[in-house]
Amino acid sequence: MNKIKKSKRRITSLLISAAMLISLTACSGQQRKVSDVTVKTSASSSAEESSQTSNHESSVWHPSTDNSDESSEVSAESQTESDISQAESDISQSESEISQTGQSSDTSPFAVPEEFQDNGIFSGYYDEAYRYMSSMTLEEKVGQMIMSAIPAEDRIETARDYHLGGYVLFGNDFAGKTKEQVISMISSLVISQKIPLSIAVDEEGGTVTRISAKPALSPHEFMSPRDLYKNGGMAYIQSDADEKASLLKELGIDINFAPVCDIATDKKDFMYDRSLGEDAKTTSEFVRIVTEISMAKGVSVTLKHFPGYGSNADTHTGSSVDKRTMKELEEKDIVPFRAGINAGAEFVMVSHNIVTAMDDKKPASLSENIHKYLREKLGFTGLIITDDLSMAAITNYAGENTPAVAAVLAGNDIVVIGSSMIEQSVNSIIEAVNNGKISQKTIDRSVMRIIARKYQMGMM
Repeated sequence: MNKIKKSKRRITSLLISAAMLISLTACSGQQRKVSDVTVKTSASSSAEESSQTSNHESSVWHPSTDNSDESSEVSAESQTESDISQAESDISQSESEISQTGQSSDTSPFAVPEEFQDNGIFSGYYDEAYRYMSSMTLEEKVGQMIMSAIPAEDRIETARDYHLGGYVLFGNDFAGKTKEQVISMISSLVISQKIPLSIAVDEEGGTVTRISAKPALSPHEFMSPRDLYKNGGMAYIQSDADEKASLLKELGIDINFAPVCDIATDKKDFMYDRSLGEDAKTTSEFVRIVTEISMAKGVSVTLKHFPGYGSNADTHTGSSVDKRTMKELEEKDIVPFRAGINAGAEFVMVSHNIVTAMDDKKPASLSENIHKYLREKLGFTGLIITDDLSMAAITNYAGENTPAVAAVLAGNDIVVIGSSMIEQSVNSIIEAVNNGKISQKTIDRSVMRIIARKYQMGMM
């Protein structure tokens, strides 16, 4: 209906212009047609010109006594009424066509496709993002879907050559550096690219502290969510989230791979030390607080590890099979993810566990069923990102595809890989698009979301 409103505004403007022209015709006493784009002055005597000039300067309108002028004005007014009648008829026809088809026939090549419109968390920037994306090459688009560990050498050149969307920094990337050196390093990476890089880190607290474990970067090491809550309840959670996001923002990091939304209450669970260690309701409140505070500070959070790690084994070293029922998952493990999504979380990281209730053949990160559940059942409109695809749990399930291609086919917007996998991952996705295995629409939708987020974050 925006097309109709624009058409009505255009016609209203024409009506106003027409009325002004009629008034000018009467005031000048000249014969002219309202439909003319340019006002034509007829040859007249010097006395008439002088009289007209005097009339315009005094801003006083005098009725003409020349019958021929009156006839011309009436004719002009009749023509204008005819034009207006035709214009109104055109609007009516346009409204009818839009009502019948649901869209205007005047479709811009840069208009966001209707199927991409989801009223999502980045949708306020879809127009700019889609327009920008439409000018990108396939290589540039695919590169934006890659987030890799930072190479030891040629990091700026690598990002530029493969058009990477971002880098993930680990503990050794911060080792021995002052805060000023880290800020300089990250800034040089971000601004060196045509599309600014996103910089991500795992700063959960407790056993996973890539930054705060370095005394030169933080006055203390961030505590685990479990210890924070045990010692000070949600007040400590709030204070920690604020301090953590402030530090990341100061360094130039825009994504934190946290909070851990997993519920683990048994000390034998792999995720026990990294989780809050409380029930679904309390964990949901923890997730909501961290999400809202981090976002307010300008740092995106990543809800992990969907659909909930539970008591499963470590997927860094092998496969882990989760045999819980769908009812158990929905009443417990998925609840904190729903809370984070409702709070506006921009990323969800999918685990490498095989969750048999949702897909008994593929790890969650490679399962189309699980990605559809996240989109359709939970209404997530942000960016779905894989856990590291170099983990052992993935290698046996990609089939004839590379892990990166299998991840994109499943529904991931961004794939996380080691730096040694960059060339293979980028080239294999491009090849899969060229041979029709991955649709161009799949790539475009993901890249539109990625670019829209960068606009929303003020990076573009």
